[in-house]
Amino acid sequence: MRQGHQSWVFATRPVIVGRAAIGGPFEATGPLAEDFDTLHGDLMLGQESWEKAERVLMEEACTKAIEKAGVQKEKIDFLLAGDLMNQIISASFSARTLSIPFLGLFGACSTAMEGLALAALMVDSKAADYVVAATGSHNGAAEKQYRYPTEYGAQKPPTAQWTVTGAGAAVVSGQGKGLRIQAATIGHVVDMGMTDPFNMGAAMAPAALSTIESHFRDLALPHDHYDLIVTGDLGRTGHAILSELLPKHNLHVPLEKYTDCGKLIYGENPNVWSGGSGCGCVATVTYGHLLNRLQAGEWKRILVVATGALLSPISYQQGESIPCIAHAVAIESE
Repeated sequence: MRQGHQSWVFATRPVIVGRAAIGGPFEATGPLAEDFDTLHGDLMLGQESWEKAERVLMEEACTKAIEKAGVQKEKIDFLLAGDLMNQIISASFSARTLSIPFLGLFGACSTAMEGLALAALMVDSKAADYVVAATGSHNGAAEKQYRYPTEYGAQKPPTAQWTVTGAGAAVVSGQGKGLRIQAATIGHVVDMGMTDPFNMGAAMAPAALSTIESHFRDLALPHDHYDLIVTGDLGRTGHAILSELLPKHNLHVPLEKYTDCGKLIYGENPNVWSGGSGCGCVATVTYGHLLNRLQAGEWKRILVVATGALLSPISYQQGESIPCIAHAVAIESE
């Protein structure tokens, strides 16, 4: 199962039997709107706070993914979930509602692929029959916690990103038909000493590079093996940096086969600065847009490299730099 230093190759190739992407009103205006299962017209989702709205997003994503998997909720063995809020309250409170045995995760925006990799590991090792991996974010909740409340109207630099209001979930099983998880690479924490919370793309790009490098080394793959490599979510700034770093590190990935979830979700909209971000970015783009195209036969195999900045409001206020991580999951058509 383990191959190389930090990768897993799954002998049974666990199946994604159900998946869902839920978004907010701004996501409904983007180029990937048709790939969402549900798009809400109200940013508050009828709730009293941003945080409660985020919880609804995650609950809906999990419920929809289970429904699309065609299994009863009682057959789900474990829920692996996390988010950006203090003490991952969106995931924990959603687990309370869903009443599924719960393992909470925190990998910041890398949580989507961290959860998917662990779900595949559990299914492949026969520790579970069905596992849900989920994560999400809310623009108002994340901005309030990490930067400035939305109502404050703070001006932002061009390197800033727009936190996605959305949630994504996938049901992983050892049986059934669907897209298959072939391998995963667990990343190292990489810290290049950056301290600017408005430039996450630059902070996270080296972590993405480290994981991609490890993935190709551990699995001994040619650099053009995948039809698409997608990071999430470096935005335009981080995407440009990683595009320069790859060949400098002898990773000759065809750049036309490399993109980023933060670039994709809002297209060229200048109002999002460098692009999308947040746990909901890579989760919704992957479980909606990317896997729809993979299932349609446009690609045969993709590598999703979810990136995360492991800072907190406290660490930032104390002058700490920003440690980052990236986890990669290889997904193939049937």
